[in-house]
Amino acid sequence: MALRVVFMGSPEFSTAALEALLGAGHEIVCVYSQPPRPAGRGKSERPTPVHQFAADHGLEVRTPKSLKSAEAQAEFAALNADVAVVVAYGLILPQPILDAPRFGCLNVHASLLPRWRGAAPIQRAIMAGDEMTGVQVMQMEAGLDTGPVMMSAEARIFPFDTAGDLHDRLSGMGADLIAKALKALEDGECRFVDQPKDGLEYAAKISNAETRIDWSRPAREVCCHARGLSPAPGAWFELDADKAPVRVKVLLTRVEDGDGAPGEVLDDNLLIACGDGAVRLLQVQRAGKGPMEADEFLRGNRVPVGKVLS
Repeated sequence: MALRVVFMGSPEFSTAALEALLGAGHEIVCVYSQPPRPAGRGKSERPTPVHQFAADHGLEVRTPKSLKSAEAQAEFAALNADVAVVVAYGLILPQPILDAPRFGCLNVHASLLPRWRGAAPIQRAIMAGDEMTGVQVMQMEAGLDTGPVMMSAEARIFPFDTAGDLHDRLSGMGADLIAKALKALEDGECRFVDQPKDGLEYAAKISNAETRIDWSRPAREVCCHARGLSPAPGAWFELDADKAPVRVKVLLTRVEDGDGAPGEVLDDNLLIACGDGAVRLLQVQRAGKGPMEADEFLRGNRVPVGKVLS
């Protein structure tokens, strides 16, 4: 039998899971998403990707700023859901919300818990140089990503994976996994396992202060840093242009041999010295422009050998 599901999600990462649950025949009784926010040059209010997807499929959408009020909690409980599925929703769920569905709230999380609990698990895994990650379905409880795990799927992080690449891959894996989890819930075959006590890491939200490239770090760390922030918000350096410094995002790099002062340009094809070794800038994005390969970038920007990037 199909389950009565409340879906709670906001970004593009979440839409695949909602689509999978619709395809599995579950009754999506309501979708909760972050409120629309100003976006674009006109700063007109734009719904989240989940909100837009749900509206396009004729689903009821609610966008409360908080779920802490008794009124909001009563409205949620009145849905009489069997389960709530939460995928990158962005609001804290108070205990009355967690307790309202018959089977509680299941969360799709993009890491192998307890490593990378928190807001930015995909970025943090790449930035840390992890070789493996995955997705898990867990039972939500009051703590941050502390609940027991129901299902897991592992994924390798390849040497050239960016956060964007891994995001798309894990989104699809998470959609498949939550569909399997709800099937197990229907069949009474679900089993939850407590998270290991060792290996805990927190995936704090990416701050603006940590996006600037520190060329004094080893080349491998600089490469992981750039990949983990690509395509957004983007690791960056400043290039001294004719009139004023220009911010340049680094979207893709490769570790190579090289020796010089940190930030020094070592050849005429964007090989940059780091604290140990060097990185080749393969794809960059100048402020106000689109992504471009190194050779295209160099046709319009002078980056002489010996220059030290800041």
